[in-house]
Amino acid sequence: MEAIGWTEILGRMAMQLLPVWLALAVVFAISITWKRRLGLYGKLFDSRVGMVGFALVMFWVFAALFADMIVTHDPLSQISGMRNATPGSPLRDPSGRYEYFLLGGDALARDVFSRMVMGAREVLRIAPFAAMISFMIGISLGLPAGYLGGRLDTGLTFVANLVLAFPVILLFFLLVAPEIQETAIPRVMAGILFIVPVLFFTVLLNARFFTQPARRNLYVGAVMVVGLWAYSGLAFNLDPLGVWGMSPNLLNVFVAVVFVNAPTVFRIVRGITLDIKTRDYVAAAQTRGEGTWYIMMWEILPNARGPLIVDFCLRIGYTTILLGTLGFFGLGVASESPDWGSTINQGRRLLTVYPHAAIAPALALMSLVLGLNLLADGLREESLKD
Repeated sequence: MEAIGWTEILGRMAMQLLPVWLALAVVFAISITWKRRLGLYGKLFDSRVGMVGFALVMFWVFAALFADMIVTHDPLSQISGMRNATPGSPLRDPSGRYEYFLLGGDALARDVFSRMVMGAREVLRIAPFAAMISFMIGISLGLPAGYLGGRLDTGLTFVANLVLAFPVILLFFLLVAPEIQETAIPRVMAGILFIVPVLFFTVLLNARFFTQPARRNLYVGAVMVVGLWAYSGLAFNLDPLGVWGMSPNLLNVFVAVVFVNAPTVFRIVRGITLDIKTRDYVAAAQTRGEGTWYIMMWEILPNARGPLIVDFCLRIGYTTILLGTLGFFGLGVASESPDWGSTINQGRRLLTVYPHAAIAPALALMSLVLGLNLLADGLREESLKD
């Protein structure tokens, strides 16, 4: 067989990505049809910038979800004769496999297209969830610091400033260094950080349904059972059913991302709380005799959602870049992982001769971060109209 040109390469890639196109079409059709009933999310579809950003982000989300259906080859398998193959190169002996390396092969004869697609799964299984836990920690500490003030505010702000005083990249390198993985530090940090989401939802539901004991006990009990089950597996790898768990490398990276991001979220939440706690509706809640946690969780937090949602999208983008940086320097994830940072690092060694192995994952990383930034711009634009 002869090598195929870019027109056919793009056509074949589009066919491989058919599940993504179908999923995007369904999501956009449903969202646009019901946008007036979907709150801030629905308003996003009134913003062209927001729609473009949402499309880019969801493209990679669906690519990660359907990666097993999209990839043309095993991203870790090496195929004889395909070392540094150019885009569109045919396999010498397909033997039932896909006939071409659509985006060429890397220095270890692995399919670049398949590694790029599977790399989305590696990134998106860390960045959003790490950002989410960072926000829960920042909210859980920022609300009482801003609302109650005093020594609690002074102490928490000092600790946050202490962490933020370190250069981010240097702090990341220290936390994911191989020597640190061999100690108990990652597990101890995971034990402290990962219990916060359980406490967050427990306090949130207890404050909301405090006057309805039956519903409160049901909801809080469900959160405690599921939360502590997940906590035991993720933080200490003690889940007897094996549903929850993380490899040591992944846990180390996850803890590092949460630890670095949480102080910034804390400062944002604290600043917003200092402003909102002076509003009339907060004073009205205090007059009604509402509890402190109810006011923080159900009066202040909902009214801070606009800036926090925007920052959440931006923070996923920052986290994606940091993960790519760690992968580029060979830290955190396994060396054979198809994550974009590692793939760029492996491809840049022959960048002047075979640029495709580095350019494809670099464009993927850039497009995801661009999508998150545009999505944040769209959400900011629409939230200001509220």
